[in-house]
Amino acid sequence: MLTRKQHELLRFLHDYLEQQGISPSFDEMKEALGLKSKSGIHRLILALEERRFIRRLPNRARAIEVLRLPGDLAQEPEPHGLSPKVIQGGFGEVAAPSPPEDGSRPEASQIEAEVAQLPLLGRIAAGTPIEALQDHSVSVEVPMSFLGSGEHYALEVEGDSMIEAGIHDGDTIIVNRSDTADNGSIVVALIDDREATLKRLRRKGGAIALEPANKTYETRIFPPKRVKIQGRLIGLMRRY
Repeated sequence: MLTRKQHELLRFLHDYLEQQGISPSFDEMKEALGLKSKSGIHRLILALEERRFIRRLPNRARAIEVLRLPGDLAQEPEPHGLSPKVIQGGFGEVAAPSPPEDGSRPEASQIEAEVAQLPLLGRIAAGTPIEALQDHSVSVEVPMSFLGSGEHYALEVEGDSMIEAGIHDGDTIIVNRSDTADNGSIVVALIDDREATLKRLRRKGGAIALEPANKTYETRIFPPKRVKIQGRLIGLMRRY
């Protein structure tokens, strides 16, 4: 899902390229979106590029290529004033497997055979933050051996900023719901009560740093009141 401004910029780029044959300047993009600075356009372009909607061609001025359009591009973006979509409620609560009545330990194959249904709440950017979805109509089966006690949910990763931690675009991550995490943990962090991102948590003095695992992305630093921990990464699943 694109944010409203990402949606608007992608549509503007597509229409401008169709009409002019070249990509617009930063000033033209800034004016079209009603932004006050070029830095806002730069962040939107990085977000679209990371999520593979556009590509900037090297060594060429004003050279942006639109790679794909979202399926809802023809629809009107959501109006302002709607409540933000954040991760809350509807998690799969899983208890640790009960031991056999005779007191022996359960066989590994017996544990593997047991699965939990976790809600797949949507996609989360391992890069520039995006809104987290709340789609409880989709679930994934996870072996009980993946999970401990507590509540869990699943998210699909979009982006490559955690690739050096072994987390790839398209992976499904398993998250233990928690509002705290140890320093250095990979967490789902909610920024300003509206945007969620997957990053490594670092506490630096009185600030919180959300650190990527990709040298091409920058660490973002926030005051603690702007960041809420939504969960801690405990595993991932990948299809080949």
